[in-house]
Amino acid sequence: MKNSVNHPVKKSGEKSFPATSMQDNKPFTEADYSLQTLLGGMSVEKFLAEHWHKKPLLVRQALPNFGDWLDRDSLSELACQDNSEGRLVQFKRGQCQLEFGPFEAEALAALPKKNWSLLVSGVNHLMPEGDWLLHRFDFIPAARLDDLMVSFAPPGGGVGPHFDSYDVFLIQGQGRRRWEISAQDDLTVVEGAPLRILREFRVDETWELEPGDMLYLPPQLAHNGVALTDCMTWSIGFRAPKAEEIVNQFLTYLQDKLELPGMYSDPTLKRQKHVAEIPSAMLDWAEKTIRAAARWDKTDITDFLGRYLSEPKSHVYFDPPTRPKSVAAFAKAIQKQGVALDARSQMLFRGNAFFINGERLEASPGLTSMLCKLADKRYLEPGDCIHEQSSEMITLLHLWYQAGYLFPAG
Repeated sequence: MKNSVNHPVKKSGEKSFPATSMQDNKPFTEADYSLQTLLGGMSVEKFLAEHWHKKPLLVRQALPNFGDWLDRDSLSELACQDNSEGRLVQFKRGQCQLEFGPFEAEALAALPKKNWSLLVSGVNHLMPEGDWLLHRFDFIPAARLDDLMVSFAPPGGGVGPHFDSYDVFLIQGQGRRRWEISAQDDLTVVEGAPLRILREFRVDETWELEPGDMLYLPPQLAHNGVALTDCMTWSIGFRAPKAEEIVNQFLTYLQDKLELPGMYSDPTLKRQKHVAEIPSAMLDWAEKTIRAAARWDKTDITDFLGRYLSEPKSHVYFDPPTRPKSVAAFAKAIQKQGVALDARSQMLFRGNAFFINGERLEASPGLTSMLCKLADKRYLEPGDCIHEQSSEMITLLHLWYQAGYLFPAG
């Protein structure tokens, strides 16, 4: 197959914007894949009001001429890398089988001609085109944006009828895939299956997607995608933390910052009738102490949420520069070339509190607007790095550069 290219994780110092089309090796622009084209001429406001979390949307040629960035060979190479999240789904004798990567190239090359699917998550961290594509969906808050998953399937391949707990945009790359959807209420899954495959699936509507077509699906909508030819599907997924997960993590956050003086004492202890009965005084003291410890406000929740949502996933590591530039050399580079966040960096903010990769920064008033721009755009133009607060800003950016969080964009 053509375009068999390995795409390692981008190292510090490599430029990730604009991306380059592997089809013609020419830079593509915002106009090629504009927001208007992506949503089929619909405004963001109309999409959010009528479709987001509510009903599906099919957009023909949402990304014109899209599809040649990856093929089976190049996706297989990604799935063999130690830093990738690969999965292989096969159906044998009606039973779903799931394997996790990294895989051996020989094993992937020896797969049968139909009825399997290779999926690689976090492709936005593995190739600059993937990062560029993921951020075409920045009309959704970055706190909700998760990752880009790419799958390859030969004819008959798929992962079975299922539902997702989050919103997803499904973009067709090479080949054709048939999507079947159902608004059924019965979401009972097959017991013991490695994936959440629906026990019953009733097809309400069917679409065939060709390269460049896109299908948006809201959460809890049953769907089934089946490859009609060798095909690639690019999935933009969104983060939807479970309530239990958020509460558990917040309690852990409180525990880490908890500092309570004192300990239980009972100088006026009286003999009680039942030695095994918990003393009332101890119960009252524990209640009062726990209530005092459990006090928090919106500031605490903002700090927790910013750190939690920007925290890299457990398998994500950054690559600090092997020979970091001095502050002066770094300043000269970004004032000439601009600066860009690494694809793996997540930067969020609330007010003047900024969060990057699980760390918090309380920004001074002079830096707030520039840091907001960096968080929103993930890139600062050369001119943005030269202003009255440039010394303080450059010192901060240089610290993040040394950690591998960002790099000169040239």
